Amino acid sequence: MALDTTEQPVEARGLARNEGWAAVGWAAVGVALLALSAVLGSLITGQIDYEKSFLAARPCAETQEAQGARESQGTGPCLRTIRATVQSAQAAESGPRNTTIFRVRLRAPVPAPADRPFDLDPDGELSRIVKPGAEVEVVTWRDVQVSVRHDGVGETLPGLPDEATMYVGITLVGVWMTGVAFIAAFGSARRARRHATGRPVTPRVGFGMAKIVCVVVVPLVVSFFAMAMWDAWTAAGMTVAIWALIAFPATFAALRWDRDSRSEHA
Repeated sequence: MALDTTEQPVEARGLARNEGWAAVGWAAVGVALLALSAVLGSLITGQIDYEKSFLAARPCAETQEAQGARESQGTGPCLRTIRATVQSAQAAESGPRNTTIFRVRLRAPVPAPADRPFDLDPDGELSRIVKPGAEVEVVTWRDVQVSVRHDGVGETLPGLPDEATMYVGITLVGVWMTGVAFIAAFGSARRARRHATGRPVTPRVGFGMAKIVCVVVVPLVVSFFAMAMWDAWTAAGMTVAIWALIAFPATFAALRWDRDSRSEHA
């Protein structure tokens, strides 16, 4: 018995020290995630303004002087149509998974940003009729290739300014993971205090891999959905609203479920 009473406090002090360091580590992770969330959140307004400027753009139909006056008033540049000849148009493979694309290059000289190669849908109608030597119309906005048209057939190109909502989703992931990190820090500090005083440590709610995956996936899925349904601030607001309607009830249900499970096994 004397050996047990000597070793028990030593083991408890070791556990308390380990949990204390774990609390510090989780708190540091929480602070880092909070800073990252703040940085991402600060970019949302600029991204939404950029998207709204694109959505408000109209085809260039005025003189350069009128266009300059429009831009000075904050309405942004117009949609410019560039007519050019196709130099090459062929199927290719791109990305780590060797995804099939249909890449088109225009014959120089072509003003930017139409001078960059662009990819069409390999299964689309435009990829079947665009050949080298064909005349195409490329619509551009600032440094963005918007769409391509040939022989009455048009196709919108990827990479348009519509990523503001995804910034909201990623920020929500950072905010929620920050909360998880601080909860973990609080739990480690609680366990350290109980070990140090020799009291039993009763488990609280655990954050298993399934819950962490849901925390990350749900905001991103909601942001994709909102991005497809709405534009700019509306999509951002709906992302937060829909995510909150899912996240908070699900979290409350998980807390209640764990509590009920503990009471059943008590």
